[in-house]
Amino acid sequence: MLRESVHTEPSVGAMPRDEINWTPDSTSAGQPRQVRRILKLFRPYRGRLAIVGLLVGAASLVSVATPFLLKATLDTAIPQGRTGLLSLLALGMILSAVLTSVFGVLQTLISTTVGQRVMHDLRTAVYGRLQRMSLAFFTRTRTGEVQSRIANDIGGMQATVTSTATSLVSNLTSVVATVVAMIALDWRLTIVSMVLLPLFVWISRRVGNERRKITTQRQKQMAAMAATVTESLSVSGILLGRTMGRADSLTASFADESEQLVGLEVRSNMAGRWRMAVITIVMAAMPAVIYWTAGMALQLGAPQISLGTIVAFVSLQQGLFRPAVSLLATGVQIQTSLALFQRIFEYLDLPVDITERDEPVHLDRVKGEVGFEQVGFRYDDKGGPVLDGIDITVPAGRSLAVVGPTGAGKSTLGYLVPRLYDVTGGRVTLDGVDVRDLDFDTLARAVGVVSQETYLFHASVADNLRFAKPDATDEELHEAARAAQIHDHIAALPDGYDTVVGERGHRFSGGEKQRLAIARTILRDPPVLILDEATSALDTRTEHAVQDAIDALSANRTTITIAHRLSTIQGADQIVVLDSGRVAERGTHEELLELDGRYAALVRRDARLETAPELPAAGEPAQRDTALRPVRRRGDRGRRHVTPPTG
Repeated sequence: MLRESVHTEPSVGAMPRDEINWTPDSTSAGQPRQVRRILKLFRPYRGRLAIVGLLVGAASLVSVATPFLLKATLDTAIPQGRTGLLSLLALGMILSAVLTSVFGVLQTLISTTVGQRVMHDLRTAVYGRLQRMSLAFFTRTRTGEVQSRIANDIGGMQATVTSTATSLVSNLTSVVATVVAMIALDWRLTIVSMVLLPLFVWISRRVGNERRKITTQRQKQMAAMAATVTESLSVSGILLGRTMGRADSLTASFADESEQLVGLEVRSNMAGRWRMAVITIVMAAMPAVIYWTAGMALQLGAPQISLGTIVAFVSLQQGLFRPAVSLLATGVQIQTSLALFQRIFEYLDLPVDITERDEPVHLDRVKGEVGFEQVGFRYDDKGGPVLDGIDITVPAGRSLAVVGPTGAGKSTLGYLVPRLYDVTGGRVTLDGVDVRDLDFDTLARAVGVVSQETYLFHASVADNLRFAKPDATDEELHEAARAAQIHDHIAALPDGYDTVVGERGHRFSGGEKQRLAIARTILRDPPVLILDEATSALDTRTEHAVQDAIDALSANRTTITIAHRLSTIQGADQIVVLDSGRVAERGTHEELLELDGRYAALVRRDARLETAPELPAAGEPAQRDTALRPVRRRGDRGRRHVTPPTG
């Protein structure tokens, strides 16, 4: 079941709201701040992490105790033949192994759960932030790029977020406990074991920085590939590629991008491998160094070191090897993950243009009067105004048609009412209230939009309709479909309302998709309706069928129609002609014809375009010139008004 998500902010889980709005800092100097920012993600789960810390500490103490039990076994129990003590020491070593394993399983369970919750918080926070972005953001951002941030970047952080916190605490605790135990056994051997540690730390930091830079390039390349796949392997992309004969070139282009990713992946995995291999070799050779040091000390007359002490020390030193290498690797992993976190934080830091007031106005009942009061709009400070000084009032239940040349600002004007964009000057009102003061729920209930490009989800017809009203009954679906003149077609399908519409609805024709969109809007029953060139891409016969559905939808609603074909809006109560973002003319169809200005010129242009007869389907009579088609005026019930051809 599809769930309604328009004008909603998904939950961010346990992540506090004030911890989402951070200021981006991508410089190296900002790394400490970024690390603090990452640590904030774990703050809601500090109780569970404390339990993990206790388990880690207990496991470290138990594991460190084993070498001391071994020392007592070799130096005391076996040489002195104390079988009782030997049995207790052996039992202690077995119990140590059991407890270490149990503690390890428990800490893995808790830490993995915490890590997955943090990833859930990140995914939900990014999705919620993107839901709140204005339409302008999505018009300038590739869909594949957005998908890559959520899937690849957050997915790439999984190992780090899930295990890093536990690994860091576990390995750090083990290293500290082991070093203390080594000092307690023999401080001289400890100095020999630790002399190269600063060099190892320096090498791991260099490797981490190198991998972080490569990871940034790799994720950008993965985002580019995701965008290419999303665009070229969609239904529309396949149609375009096949019809333009570009399938081979698209494949070659994808292969080039994939080849670049291969190089970056190899560089990422091999970065610092030789240096880290040197560390591994040195750590593995340390037992031989310890034996050699102990033997040389004995030859030089130093105090004798017992066999049990040497074996226990080597055991501790070997125990130090795994957490020390893991700790260095964790540091490298954190450096690498900083690049992924930075890309996610960039989206979390996006400024939200469309926001809700702290105490918004809620309207239980919306009449539907829409007002544009000296409205101005521009997309950014660099470009000129798209709209300037628009002053229009649409009474409740009446209709407004907006016409004009391409680029005049028609669609932008309509999109200001549901706040897909916000005005940069003046205000847009609904029942006298500035739409920026209304809560999102009121605005979503009050304004419905039917656009030229109908979007349908890859789901059943019923699910697509219920996106407007999740609790709608089957009868309500059928009534809405009948009003949109699409019910008979749906009922004739083998699966009826359970028919899957296909990717972006490509199993349906343009007119059928448009009528489904109209049925969806009827189901929502908004008092204000925005029709954005809803029939401009349809042929004449399909347009007539869709127009009848639109007439049913528009009845008793405030309707703002952005029109390309003027034959669809001649009965509007008020027609406004936009030119370069300003109102050039306004009036009824007859008044504007008498004015013989821009609107009359547009009507004559349409008449010339539509005089070319359409080829009828087999057995159908030819369509008459639509310029002579009877036009029903708003409010004319049963009365028909015939518009004579102009020009």
